Amino acid sequence: MTTTTLNDTSGRWNIGLWVAQILLLLLYAFAGFMKLTQPIPDLAAMMGWPGMVPTALVRFIGLAEVAGALGMLLPMLTKIQPRLTLLAALGLSVLQVCAIIWHMIQGEFSVLPVNLVLLSLAILVLWGRRSKLPL
Repeated sequence: MTTTTLNDTSGRWNIGLWVAQILLLLLYAFAGFMKLTQPIPDLAAMMGWPGMVPTALVRFIGLAEVAGALGMLLPMLTKIQPRLTLLAALGLSVLQVCAIIWHMIQGEFSVLPVNLVLLSLAILVLWGRRSKLPL
């Protein structure tokens, strides 16, 4: 009975982690693609901050988001360096910590809940794939 309970729990954790990874993939791929392809004035009208920083930084953040999004799924699906998923989760966590600090400095507290949810999901994947269900 212990084995069945353990397997059921592991299966639930695995499903939960995959859901978190897919959510991160979708959200970051969309946001990163926009930052890579949209004109800065359009991004500034939507988000504000892209008009306050150098264009190269906006594009770099977009590239980091797309890379992190792909890192959530591709290494594990292809079974090529699946530990890269941990690095992707770590990178997205660092990105969100930076975003939280930026928004706090700017007094943009209304966007912090979104940043905190994204940070929580990335930390969940990092912890889950490192400790709970190691790769």
